[in-house]
Amino acid sequence: MFECVVNISEGRRLDVLDVLSDAAGESLRDRHRDDSHNRSVFTLIHDEGELRRDVRALASAALDALDLRVHAGVHPRFGVLDVVPYVALDDDHATAVALRDETAAWLSSAFALPVFLYGRLPDGSRRSLPDVRRGAFRTLAPDLGPEVPNERWGASALGARGVLVAWNLWVRGVSLEEGRAIAAALRRPEVRSLAFRVGPFTQLSFNLIAPSVVGPSTVYDDVAGLVPPGAIDHAELVGLIPEAVLRAQVPARWDQLDLSYEKTIEARLL
Repeated sequence: MFECVVNISEGRRLDVLDVLSDAAGESLRDRHRDDSHNRSVFTLIHDEGELRRDVRALASAALDALDLRVHAGVHPRFGVLDVVPYVALDDDHATAVALRDETAAWLSSAFALPVFLYGRLPDGSRRSLPDVRRGAFRTLAPDLGPEVPNERWGASALGARGVLVAWNLWVRGVSLEEGRAIAAALRRPEVRSLAFRVGPFTQLSFNLIAPSVVGPSTVYDDVAGLVPPGAIDHAELVGLIPEAVLRAQVPARWDQLDLSYEKTIEARLL
């Protein structure tokens, strides 16, 4: 069983998102959208063959419907089909890498789309998504496809990675500059973090890379120690969380952390 968490640069037009959801087929387990980011996260989970089919259908529908030239949102992006990571839920990491590489080759040939790879690379080295974000078209050339961004679609980053938890905290009374300082202070190998200004809030956005080591409750408490009392308005889970990570959080805090069994990978596979 494999997961593919497709990040698409559209989060406002519900009619378009519904078309994309239909294209994702039976693999679609969750869709999270955000108006301010103008971005949606489609979580697809299935066996290898079905997942390959549904990811390609979703990607084709997104490229058919969207144009990066008219996109605006607070989240950094460089493509319509911005980030496409594959995750092995049963530790078959070699197949996850193969799915990534097959999808990358297909996108670059069928759509003339520049593709950057992250995770384990063909030469045995490793590259992170932040590495791609920092270097794309500057210090880093695409691994496949044209050397310049596609005029309409930009480029895509395709990865093979472990399970992570995408999770946000919405904070009041903290400036964007203060939020960026907090994000930097909390950044470590297990935690990636950014800060955005969204209306009256500063949003602290986290990717928990090793959620069994550093989970949402730890990050919540870390933030609470750096902001005024009561400044944290609410938490927000983006996508799904492994049940084991959920169970490691104190159940009395699940609501505070925006967690529940219904938001686990395991619950959506029943």
